[in-house]
Amino acid sequence: MAENQDGQEKTEEPSQRKINKAKEDGKVLTSKEMFVFTSIAASLVFMYALSYFGRSLLFEWGDLFVLSNPDKIDDLLISKPLQAIFFIIKFILFVGIPMLIVVLATQFAVGGINFAPKATSFKGNKLNPVNGLKRMFSLKSLVELGKNLLKVFLLVASAVVVIYFLMPNILRITDGSLKSGIDHIQNSFPILVGSLLVSLLIIAVIDYFYQRYEHINSLMMTKQEVKDEYKQTEGSPEVRAKIRRLQMESATKAAKQQEALENMDEATAIITNPTHFAIALKYEVGQIGAPKIIAMGKGLIAKRIIDLGLEKNITSFRSPLLARALFFTGEIGEEISEKLYNAVAVALAYIYKLDRGEDVHEPEIEVPNDLRFNENGQNLMET
Repeated sequence: MAENQDGQEKTEEPSQRKINKAKEDGKVLTSKEMFVFTSIAASLVFMYALSYFGRSLLFEWGDLFVLSNPDKIDDLLISKPLQAIFFIIKFILFVGIPMLIVVLATQFAVGGINFAPKATSFKGNKLNPVNGLKRMFSLKSLVELGKNLLKVFLLVASAVVVIYFLMPNILRITDGSLKSGIDHIQNSFPILVGSLLVSLLIIAVIDYFYQRYEHINSLMMTKQEVKDEYKQTEGSPEVRAKIRRLQMESATKAAKQQEALENMDEATAIITNPTHFAIALKYEVGQIGAPKIIAMGKGLIAKRIIDLGLEKNITSFRSPLLARALFFTGEIGEEISEKLYNAVAVALAYIYKLDRGEDVHEPEIEVPNDLRFNENGQNLMET
């Protein structure tokens, strides 16, 4: 069983996040032997295909070396290179591009096509001679040596078996004509090549399953790695519990603000921001105690408080700093903060005079520096 540097056994299946990270590092499943098999098989197919429609390419290739008109040697110095360039383009179209498609299709079938720019970055540890010696004498190198020996054995064995099977007919080639001998060789060649391809296919299949095992094994995780990754993706239990608590508190607060709208009849003044925040206050001249918050909210609830204030003829006073200070320091049904007594008293006195029909100037409201908030509840002195 594989182990990490801490000695813990890697017993857990790799997560999708680790698989994706491995792809970003250029670590995907691949098989060199599968590439060898598909490339050779495709080359043989193209070779046979060219024998039918590639005669014109051969004549064109030979024509590059023929000087048909030596008297116009200067013109040939221009025409022949252009002819060679066009020939190379044709060869790429007929052979190079199909081979590229075969290679890409092989990788797509084996482990998928992956573009990882990070894999092309310079890695200094590969220049370390100690690491190089470790790779040379590692278990992986021993397995590669075993695969190469198996490849040689299977290829030689398959060739020997085919030649032994064809030997009686090969020995009698001299008994017939030249044409019959060429026909016999032409018929024997595909058998020999087919046996070699079968051997390469066997090696490719073995290498694929071995590389697949090694790839999955290298991505296996310990139980601790699974726990750490879960904390990174989902957050620690403490953080998630805090988030749930804040969500519940927010939902409870929103419900309480909605219910408080039913008590708007008791409000005597509304402090607004002018539209983002709204706080409805209750205070009667001469009453004991500080003003109480009847309802408050922001956004849609603030708009609802303002609309209800208009319906019930409750005077509103616009003071962004005071509205935010009341919102972030007060609670529905509780008295306002002691630090806001003076600011609220100035605002209520102004509203009281307006309600009596007096012509007064709008006062400047002074809010303590430690109670000056922005719309997110952050103190303006800290921003």
